[in-house]
Amino acid sequence: MFCVIKRQQVLAVMAIGLLALSGVAGFAAAGRYATTAGKASDNWGLSFPRPGEAPVGNATADSLREQDAYYIGDTRQKTVYLTFDAGYENGYTAPLLDTLKKHQVPATFFVVGHYLESAPDLVRRMVAEGHTVGNHTYHHPDMSVIAGQEDFARELAQVEEAYRQVTGQEMPRLYRPPQGKYSPQNLQMAKALGYRTYFWSLAYVDWYTDRQPTREQAFDKLLGRIHPGAVVLLHSTSATNAEILDELLTKWKEMGYSFGRLCDLGDV
Repeated sequence: MFCVIKRQQVLAVMAIGLLALSGVAGFAAAGRYATTAGKASDNWGLSFPRPGEAPVGNATADSLREQDAYYIGDTRQKTVYLTFDAGYENGYTAPLLDTLKKHQVPATFFVVGHYLESAPDLVRRMVAEGHTVGNHTYHHPDMSVIAGQEDFARELAQVEEAYRQVTGQEMPRLYRPPQGKYSPQNLQMAKALGYRTYFWSLAYVDWYTDRQPTREQAFDKLLGRIHPGAVVLLHSTSATNAEILDELLTKWKEMGYSFGRLCDLGDV
């Protein structure tokens, strides 16, 4: 399984990781990256043909898979891969974890540096309860503008080090680009570091804390667009998500869906 990083993986990328960490002290997040003008980049996007059917990404599953990148599972299997992006903590992660535990549903939490520093107890709880914690970069920058492998590696290595300090474990090498912004070069950089890149095949506008969707709006998207192999992106800062998750998981189960571990997506 890809959920737990193996010692061989650590050794394979140690030289790059040490190089990245060596520059941490003098590093500022904004405006200090080497960039390439005119470099091809993309924002991850989806189109939904019909309710209940798999969406079409702006890159194909096959082309992404060549770079160890994924946005959807097997579209012949009614499996859901549940993920949360966690940029900061505002009181809803514990209720989400309670609901996941009640339903025995595994999830992947993609965290940034601030989350590891400000909510270490919740990160430890995620790990203790069998969830996967993935890398969402340290500063949450636009990674598509980063042209150098060293700068790219540094953003991920800082999260790895913070995770190691919090949990005493090596971080599983699952990566999600902030805001879905990426370039083909980014996918190659992540792969070189031993990471798999994970986008998503279902999300909705749940991240504005002062403009939360209603229950009806949330269910309209999350029930109407669920599909076999779905990689679902939710935000842990959402009051609506915390409120509806119990009912949402129940309804998905009633629709015949089971829940897989994202880190297994890509294993053959």
